Amino acid sequence: MSGPRRVAITGAGTVNALGRDVPQTLAAMREGRCGISPLEFRDVERLSVRIGAQVRDWRAEDHFNRQQIALYDRFTQFTMLAAKQAVAQSGLSFQGELGLCSGVVLGTAGGGLNTWDENYRAVFEEGKNRVHPFVVPKLMNNAATSHVSMEFGLRGPSFTVATACASSNHAMGLAFQMVRAGAARVMLSGGAEAMLCFGGIKAWEGLRVMSRDACRPFSANRNGMVQGEGAGVFVFEDWDHAAARGAEILAEVVGFAMSADAQDIVMPSAQGAERAIAGAMRDAGLNPDEIGYINAHGTGTAANDKTECAAVAHAFGQHADRLLISSTKSMHGHLIGGTGAVELLACIMALRDGIIAPTIGYEEPDPECALDVVPNQAREARVGAVLSNAFAFGGLNAVLALKRA
Repeated sequence: MSGPRRVAITGAGTVNALGRDVPQTLAAMREGRCGISPLEFRDVERLSVRIGAQVRDWRAEDHFNRQQIALYDRFTQFTMLAAKQAVAQSGLSFQGELGLCSGVVLGTAGGGLNTWDENYRAVFEEGKNRVHPFVVPKLMNNAATSHVSMEFGLRGPSFTVATACASSNHAMGLAFQMVRAGAARVMLSGGAEAMLCFGGIKAWEGLRVMSRDACRPFSANRNGMVQGEGAGVFVFEDWDHAAARGAEILAEVVGFAMSADAQDIVMPSAQGAERAIAGAMRDAGLNPDEIGYINAHGTGTAANDKTECAAVAHAFGQHADRLLISSTKSMHGHLIGGTGAVELLACIMALRDGIIAPTIGYEEPDPECALDVVPNQAREARVGAVLSNAFAFGGLNAVLALKRA
């Protein structure tokens, strides 16, 4: 394989608060449905933040046997279901040579947080002196990647990326680069998170960035982020390989860039974000006037929203006025390490269906966020290229560029 290869997305799968698969999730995004509601888990009454975008009525035994459940933390369970949907849609089988040149790169910030939580409770609160022998393989951040590779016989490059809220975008960007460089023919990529447990929320409470009532990105009366959980997994495939087998191509991945603010562990930098945005367009060979939609990082915190709007306005200059930008976190919450993966679905919907997912919960215009944030209702618009932004704590930024297939 010589020269850069084109990269197609040929499969997608998800589990999140809006739906258990891609069609359900996109229907909810089109309707502007909110997946945020009161949290339900042990000791929730000891928290001051009691809302989140939880995957409701999740029963592991509906999807996995007892042996698998002993090994799969909640974040791995979500990943496995999303990966099976994505591979089924792609129509690929990884027998023989294809499995040798296919791999998995997934993002997660916390890994098996529910497993940590349960076992700390058992040891410290209940006084038990033993934990299950599979606790380490269940909680390790690479567990989901390893189980996906085993499930499908993927023997190529496989690893996990942990860059807080940019984990999924970094993972997908690296998968894209590997397929484009010819280092792999197919990569499964995306991310997952399941932090909605007592310890997970209690830790985030300490940061004082969480809302107690709603996620309202870009709205002047916003008061913080709301956590979500779930997974998104995609099949990134060498374009020629996909075309040769007559696969349906959902979108083309055309660019990726990452940057570090090198400035502050929690406060974002407009310059760092702008460098990643401009870098993704440059990598894709796209001009600002060719981008029709951006899926914003849009957390609903004062610091993120105005910084991101400044970065976009600067990167797009005179073209910023005609740009559509929305934050779907207003619906599915902030999935931390898994967030970019679920948000990529909104990008694919914009390219394929010409429907821009809205920023719901928008109540008051903010002069510092004076872009078209597609408030409250989805909009029809024909776009040929889109960006997906992710800007993480630690000042680590990752932006993907996609084109209509």
